[in-house]
Amino acid sequence: MNDTDNYISIASLNQYSYCPHRCWRMFCAGEFADNQYTIEGTSLHDSVHTLSEINRDETWQVRAIWLKSERYKLIGKSDLIEAADGEIYPVEYKRGKKGEWDNDELQVCAQALCLEEMTGKTIATGYVYYAQSHQRQKVEISEELRQEAIATILAIQTLLETGKMPPANYGKRCRGCSLYAQCLPQVAEKVRRYQEAS
Repeated sequence: MNDTDNYISIASLNQYSYCPHRCWRMFCAGEFADNQYTIEGTSLHDSVHTLSEINRDETWQVRAIWLKSERYKLIGKSDLIEAADGEIYPVEYKRGKKGEWDNDELQVCAQALCLEEMTGKTIATGYVYYAQSHQRQKVEISEELRQEAIATILAIQTLLETGKMPPANYGKRCRGCSLYAQCLPQVAEKVRRYQEAS
């Protein structure tokens, strides 16, 4: 047994925050399907997940290093870690432009928790780089965001331990989900309404 078998993926925080049912399908049921968005995301990450280390002006950059936290049982590969002016921070790459939800910020916070444990430094900020807009969005690693990340970690650990499937709730997020055909949340919603009316 690998010593990281009971760790959860940093990326799972993003998935759980986006949709607990999707997270269950991916990490408990082992289901995954590609769509336009996942293919674009994979292509972007393939380009940044080549291990490298460079200095750009006064900024040190390292790509594709593994991050790990014993305390939170987290593990995952970083897109980019930078250090400048005595500060160190994670930069997560995303394919689109800034979304309506905070799932990307949770993923950055999880990386910051790992970096803090690995370096002994407090991580105050991180960034999400959106490839479509070519812009970085600053993420304040606030106490509120930290607590939200820790609560999400605990929820995912419970999900993995129990294997209990969260309900499929239909919403705007479903439109871009690559697992929509497996989930069929509109059907589940109609069945639920029918059962309540009976």
